[in-house]
Amino acid sequence: MSLSDKVVIVTGASSGIGAAIAQVMAREGAHLSLVGRNVNNLEATQAKVRQLYKGVQTLTVEADVTKDANAIIQQTLDKYGRIDVLVNNAGILGNGPLIDLDMDEFDAVLNTNLRAVVVLTKAAVPHLIKTKGAVVNISSCAGIRHFPGALSYGISKAALDQFTKIVALELAPQGVRVNSVNPGFVVTNIHSRIGIVDEAYNALHERAINSHPMGRVGDVFEVAEAAAFLASSKASFTTGALLPVDGGKNNFTPR
Repeated sequence: MSLSDKVVIVTGASSGIGAAIAQVMAREGAHLSLVGRNVNNLEATQAKVRQLYKGVQTLTVEADVTKDANAIIQQTLDKYGRIDVLVNNAGILGNGPLIDLDMDEFDAVLNTNLRAVVVLTKAAVPHLIKTKGAVVNISSCAGIRHFPGALSYGISKAALDQFTKIVALELAPQGVRVNSVNPGFVVTNIHSRIGIVDEAYNALHERAINSHPMGRVGDVFEVAEAAAFLASSKASFTTGALLPVDGGKNNFTPR
């Protein structure tokens, strides 16, 4: 997909969708700056990439996207000298309706899923203009549709989608493309991180299967393939797009 020798930053690369994106980008020939907080998992992602794709260069950046934007950019530049693609994948869930809303959790979700993306993208943009690069934001079908009980998460992703569209227009004259991938329910460990136990997760998984018209949930590599496409020259005339990878969920109205 024409990513050979491109320098790609992937946040949240230590597991789940981010780790899959790292593998797919590497398969397409990109050199990687892998960003995450869990150094052991981050190194596992790096080891997997190196095992599969011998010619790919990798850098691990142990960093918190809510605090370390400048360090992420600088460490990437120190190793590679340029930035071609920024994949804003790092994110957290928020659970609960308005009546039970914990404002500290609300702030944390917005800070990670929205503000950190704005700050990191802002820091990357001067370098992306030089390379006529691309930004790919990993959003959610929750940014397009509305799911009661996930207020903070839905707000964060809807705002992220607006960010994608507006910044795409702002940067189009400079040749920088900005797009979003909006997954449906994808099997990762993100739900366990907010305390959803196995029994509740299994029930959620079953409901998700029934709410996706294709009759199944998604796989991390299906999201990663979409991200790689949007990052590549195959999508050279695509900007401001929200690409649902959701088995038709975005288009589904229950009877």
